[in-house]
Amino acid sequence: MVSFLCITHIGEIVRYRGSFSFLRWGSLLLVLVAVVMTVLQLVRFSRMRAYLPAGLTIAGIPVGNLDREQAADRLLEVFTQPIQLTYNQAIIQIDPRTIGFELDLDTMLTAADQVRTQQPFWQAFWDYLWGRPSQETDIPLASTYSEDRLRAYLESEVASRYDQPATAARPVIGTVNFEAGVEGTVLDIDKAMLPIENALHSTTQRMVSLPLERTSPSHPSFANLGVLLQQTIELSSFDGIVGLYLSDLRSGQEIRFTIQQGTEFSYPPDVVFTASSTIKIPIMVSVYRRLGDQISSDISKNLEDMIARSINSASDWLMERIIDPGSGPLLVAKDMQTLGLQNTFLAGYFYEGAPLLDRISTPGNQRTDVDTDPDPYNQTTPLEMGMLLADIYQCASSGNGNLIAAFPGEISQSECQMMIDNLLQDKTARLIEAGLPDGTNIAHKHGWVTDAYGIIHDMSDAAIIYTPGGNYVLTVFLYDAEQIIFDPANEMVKNISRAVYNYYNLPEP
Repeated sequence: MVSFLCITHIGEIVRYRGSFSFLRWGSLLLVLVAVVMTVLQLVRFSRMRAYLPAGLTIAGIPVGNLDREQAADRLLEVFTQPIQLTYNQAIIQIDPRTIGFELDLDTMLTAADQVRTQQPFWQAFWDYLWGRPSQETDIPLASTYSEDRLRAYLESEVASRYDQPATAARPVIGTVNFEAGVEGTVLDIDKAMLPIENALHSTTQRMVSLPLERTSPSHPSFANLGVLLQQTIELSSFDGIVGLYLSDLRSGQEIRFTIQQGTEFSYPPDVVFTASSTIKIPIMVSVYRRLGDQISSDISKNLEDMIARSINSASDWLMERIIDPGSGPLLVAKDMQTLGLQNTFLAGYFYEGAPLLDRISTPGNQRTDVDTDPDPYNQTTPLEMGMLLADIYQCASSGNGNLIAAFPGEISQSECQMMIDNLLQDKTARLIEAGLPDGTNIAHKHGWVTDAYGIIHDMSDAAIIYTPGGNYVLTVFLYDAEQIIFDPANEMVKNISRAVYNYYNLPEP
């Protein structure tokens, strides 16, 4: 029995020792396997650590798991793609290198290397073993380009080829109308610089719609208007002498000529014409010079009759009672001399049989190359009558100018406005007024003279015209030794007036 128990105990000891040896060797094997796997992972991690870390981007471009050369190639591939510019419907491709664009690869890749090596090796290896994701990091773009080269490119290759200059309005041949100008398009280079720079730095938005400016058509030159006016006169077949003066009341530009069937007479001196009823504008100026603050109803009525109704007796009444009963006309002439108007005078009253008070010589009426047979009683030139109206306008608008300077303390701004108000009452629907749209304000005095046989030799109109496109003075004087036929002459002056109005008020482009 004892022997049996001993044998049994010995057997159990043998089995236990065998089991212990198996566990030991198995554990050793597992350790060995773990060591081998760790070494393999370490080798793999070491190889991977030679590349840029996963999750790393440069200027938004993924470069993880790439080496420096591969990362550089990828950056170049993206940022050397052309920038697409659109100018209206035109598409323009610009190579970044054309404007000196360069990537600073060394700076960006050095920064990427610092990200790769900033985490301690074993900590990075531990994160790798546990599958912890790499921290996402973006290296900003480092690049340069030449603003001067970009600006030069936009000027020489884009603006010079695609800009469309505005086309000025121009007269319609054979008419007094103007054809509307055409707006232009120009590249706004200053505003284009930043969007293009942003496109150079972008990986996705590499298209730029170029900023454009609309340019308004330029105004036809004043000289071109002068040509149109002369052509209008030639087309009218008027064979007499035409004197014209136009002044822009804002810029001071002028057109002045005296012409007969295409032949233009030189100046100075200017060609003089019979003033006819336009001489009542100087009379009005001389009257207001001598009026006080209070204007009686009789004076107001005679001023209205003289200008609005062109009643000659009203002119005589004002000169006799306000200026001087014996030499009123000569004082009017003297006032005009004071204003520098050497060719404008009145030498007698209007009533029938009125004596000529003085035979006045002027530079204009001494010319021998051209003769308009000017009335010895009253004469002027288109220039001087236009200058007088411009003086009245400036005085009424700003309270200064020649009238104020020539007659200090004697003519006021309010009196100049009264003069214009009187001239606004002259309603004829003829001559200059006939060429204006209804409702246009025109402060003017018109006139013509008939001889004993009822024949017209002289016709004139002198006006300040107020329009949306600008205010101007226009004076037109006509003379024909044989006869002025009213209707065609009136039509010619109407067309002259309409041409000037159309010039100031061009159709919209």
